[in-house]
Amino acid sequence: MKKVTLDITGMSCGHCVNKIETALKEQNGVEKAKVNVKKGTADIKYNESILTLDKITDVISEVGYSAKLVN
Repeated sequence: MKKVTLDITGMSCGHCVNKIETALKEQNGVEKAKVNVKKGTADIKYNESILTLDKITDVISEVGYSAKLVN
């Protein structure tokens, strides 16, 4: 399992958090997704043999937000 933290832009409320978490958790390979609207981040634990980081950021983009890896 791999753990990453992503910066998420465009979030403003709990609905945003739920939308992103639901979209991520629906992906095969995501074990955990925790989004924090105050910090503007998402902590994600996933199986990198099933899912790529690019796919994760694509899923977030598909629901209307931007994501990039925290350095």
